[in-house]
Amino acid sequence: MTTQELNYEKAMARLEEIVGLLESGRMGLQESLGLFKEGAELTAYCSGVLQSAKLQIEELFPQKEGEDIGL
Repeated sequence: MTTQELNYEKAMARLEEIVGLLESGRMGLQESLGLFKEGAELTAYCSGVLQSAKLQIEELFPQKEGEDIGL
């Protein structure tokens, strides 16, 4: 999956697929490591997307100091 094809929903779907493959225990070590690396990269991407969304919401609905919007 290229970065141009990547969006949050596709990344999460691929993460779910990777988790299933890793949990199956049917892969060898090298293939498992490759999937683990891909999963870590997708996790970082999704985390960045969520952080960006949180910042956008905070800009739209500024909170008083010390308040948390709960995201």
